[in-house]
Amino acid sequence: MASKYIAGFVVLLLMATACGAGTSEPSRQIQQISLTTPTGGPSRAPSPVEVNGLSLVASADASGFTLLTEGGEIPFLTGVNVGSSIPGRLPAELKVDAETWHRWLPMIAGTGVHAIRIYTMQPPCFYRELLAFNLANPDHPLYLVHGVWVPQELMAETHDLFDPAVLELTRSDIDNAVAALHGDAVLPGRGGYASGRYTADVSPWVVSWAFGVEMDPVIVRDSDVRNVGRTYRGRFLSATGDASPTEAWLAEMMDRIAAIEASYGRSMPLTFSNWPTTDPLTHPTEPLETEDMVGIDANHLVASSEWPGGLYASYHAYPYYPDFMRYEPGIADFEYNGRTDAYAGYLTKLRDHHARAGLPVMVLEFGVPSSLGPAHDGSLGRDQGGHDEADAMAINAGLLRTQNDLGLSGGFVFAWQDEWFKRTWNTMDTELPAGRRQLWQNPLTNEAHFGLIAMDPGEQGAPIVVDGFDDDWRVDNSQVIMESGDAVHEVRVTHDEGYLYLRVLLSEEEAWNEVPVIIGFDVVPGGNGGLPGSPGRGASSDTAVVVGPGWEANAFVRASNDYNDLVLGRRLGFYDIADADLVEGSGVWNPQRLNLNRPLTIPVLEIDQPIEWFDLNPLPTGSSDPNSQDYVSRTVWAAQGNVIEMRLPWGIVGLSDPSSRAALVVAADGRLSTAELERLGITMVVGSNTFETDGYGWEPWNAVTWSERPKVGLQVFVDAVHDVNGD
Repeated sequence: MASKYIAGFVVLLLMATACGAGTSEPSRQIQQISLTTPTGGPSRAPSPVEVNGLSLVASADASGFTLLTEGGEIPFLTGVNVGSSIPGRLPAELKVDAETWHRWLPMIAGTGVHAIRIYTMQPPCFYRELLAFNLANPDHPLYLVHGVWVPQELMAETHDLFDPAVLELTRSDIDNAVAALHGDAVLPGRGGYASGRYTADVSPWVVSWAFGVEMDPVIVRDSDVRNVGRTYRGRFLSATGDASPTEAWLAEMMDRIAAIEASYGRSMPLTFSNWPTTDPLTHPTEPLETEDMVGIDANHLVASSEWPGGLYASYHAYPYYPDFMRYEPGIADFEYNGRTDAYAGYLTKLRDHHARAGLPVMVLEFGVPSSLGPAHDGSLGRDQGGHDEADAMAINAGLLRTQNDLGLSGGFVFAWQDEWFKRTWNTMDTELPAGRRQLWQNPLTNEAHFGLIAMDPGEQGAPIVVDGFDDDWRVDNSQVIMESGDAVHEVRVTHDEGYLYLRVLLSEEEAWNEVPVIIGFDVVPGGNGGLPGSPGRGASSDTAVVVGPGWEANAFVRASNDYNDLVLGRRLGFYDIADADLVEGSGVWNPQRLNLNRPLTIPVLEIDQPIEWFDLNPLPTGSSDPNSQDYVSRTVWAAQGNVIEMRLPWGIVGLSDPSSRAALVVAADGRLSTAELERLGITMVVGSNTFETDGYGWEPWNAVTWSERPKVGLQVFVDAVHDVNGD
């Protein structure tokens, strides 16, 4: 049972030291899943065999993917992707330090997965910590799927995979990565790359290499045109006669990995990263040209008899994108377990395609994020965000079970930790300056919230629990910005890297049931002539939140500074707008919403689909306390008696970067810029009363604090892991 792996939550407080850097990150509170090593049950210790003089602990062929352990063969590999970032840092800074790996590895093992996947070579401390963990837990080690990052910026410049500089850098990175995991490298410092002395040999637990990244289809197309006729035949891997130049390039790079591994006496299954955008299938119902422009087919790579580890096809496959999943016959209408399931339909097509070449298929990325804001709709409600934590974990569990049921060879959830730096298409334009994105958490950006563990702002967790009870608002953790003997007694404000917190103390209990409680925020020059439903009051406000009448809260933005109307509507013409609404001071307030899809045309189905939206209103309510039975991870507001509490994502308030106090300015022609906010203006209207507060100011920040915790509902995913593992 899963309970033998999850022993409960342990709270740790520690100082983290950058791996080999000699500097310290801020202290933070950690809630840790503790590994309880199972007593009894089959051992997962590697049981390698020797084939053609090479040792291998896993193999892939037409019969499937097989991990060889002392407890028996494992045909379905479960795993988790682990990124290279922590809050406040970019992945290229490689600030996941030794103490963090020492903490994370038992936590990851505690979920029951067989393996972890890393995308690129890590600093030496990662390999030391993995080796130490596996030696300390010989019957329940963590296996490794190792990646090699490719020079994407250089590829974007050249659009040529065979450009000499691209080839040189890619080959060098392969050489270094293979040597590093064998504990056989001394690498000098290089910006954006791991370096140091590598002495820890983790090769006995390397179950696969997964080369490369999700390839840009335009780069692939252009490179193929430039390199017509190129092919590759190697000792261990070759491209078939009908392979594209890109596939020949992949064969060459993976053959290089195989050759170096063979020199160390090892073999293992090899794959390259792929995704639906460059899958080998044809999707005539895909509305976007680039999403079905080119295909990269693992069937066009073959392993020789000298490489007993074999090959398999792998994909980053999510249930909500691209759009062909919503429309394509055989996918959109696929029946699975008594219901229509497009995700199962798509995986079935991939499985059947690669079965023709005897290749097993593994999903090396899947999952849904637990964010307030989504970016795309998926079948069966498996959207790209907009999920509460418990719902996200349940969806992840279902996706993993589907992969196993369909006879695939493994599933690796994305991802272990939330990653603040991540950007996504429907919020990234409004996150300015872009170079500071890692310094704050945006609940509206789904990509930042895929983790099994949350990376919450605040050294000791959130400064305030939003649940309608205000006993945690104190003199030492918040500011009074208004006091009155009228309808509003007091307003307090505080903040962290993710939210602006407000507490409104009213004179009458549940006054919002009778009259709206309107809060306006002045963030940029200009205004709208009044607040929603209250012309002339709070005239300089740019955004607003209205609580009531009744048990509901809604967020608004003035039309004359609304990204959606001015950029998507006026500039890009995605929907009709009234120009008069966009005049400053028009008094028009738009509900805050996120664009989920631009207008689409699918000629083969005669479909013209208008722009799609996600309404942020009504704002979610509940408790923001993960330990409460009323916990709703997407909570924005709560009220009890005469107390209203809010934790407003900075984007809802109108900030484009709270760390530098930058507010978003949208010009009449749709150009985006920022204005420095000296002090946030806050106006309140309750009934016939208007209250001008002192506003709220804070110091800009260049370093962050955060706390880790397992997301609520993680146990449901853990149970699924153990079910498919057969534990």
